[in-house]
Amino acid sequence: MQSHESQLAVVAIASAAFGYWLATGLPLPPARSIPGASSGSPLKAGEPIGSATAETKSVAEVSPSTAGESTKKNKKKNKAKQQAAKDDATKAAAEGELDAGSDSEDEKAAVTEASLDQVKPGKWEECKLVLVVNQELGMGKGKIAAQCGHATLACYKTLVHQNPKLLSHWEQTGQAKVAVKCTSTAELLKLQSEARALNLCARSIQDAGRTQIAAGSRTVLGIGPGPIKLVNQVTGHLKLL
Repeated sequence: MQSHESQLAVVAIASAAFGYWLATGLPLPPARSIPGASSGSPLKAGEPIGSATAETKSVAEVSPSTAGESTKKNKKKNKAKQQAAKDDATKAAAEGELDAGSDSEDEKAAVTEASLDQVKPGKWEECKLVLVVNQELGMGKGKIAAQCGHATLACYKTLVHQNPKLLSHWEQTGQAKVAVKCTSTAELLKLQSEARALNLCARSIQDAGRTQIAAGSRTVLGIGPGPIKLVNQVTGHLKLL
């Protein structure tokens, strides 16, 4: 009877130790001696107590290496995910999913020669920036949004140097921005010339050709920011986008 109870005790301890290792992944605590169980004697085949003790010892010895292998596998998986993300970003850039646009060199020269600092709004006069979208190109909504962003930034960067007081006035009066449409590239360029004749900042964006349209296409014309009455002389007849 005592031998049977000892066997059950050893099995219970072995099960508890194995459950502890599974739950925490930490090294097992040292085994305790069982009253009535053999200790220090050589293991014999078929001996229940010795077999249970050997099994417990085996679990304790294997657990650190098993945990190490699990950590290595997790590191490999994370590394594979990071590489996959990099590959996706590279593929997106190659396929033209990242939009880009810029001003042409001759346009930059024309802006430099313009007298943009002559535009001076009244103390409470409202100003606005108008973005003229070239409908001839048939751009999608996302494409239009990106190109309008390019035009807005181009106008802002120009006035930071050419007329910072006007830019500050526009910012303080709400930073109004209006999107309208024109029918063709020829009309866009005509509007650009008219705006510059009034000393308004006028920047047209040429697409890099990565998505939807050919490289060099004039996508959006930014006019202003400037006094609303002055800007309307150029764009007042255009319909909203």
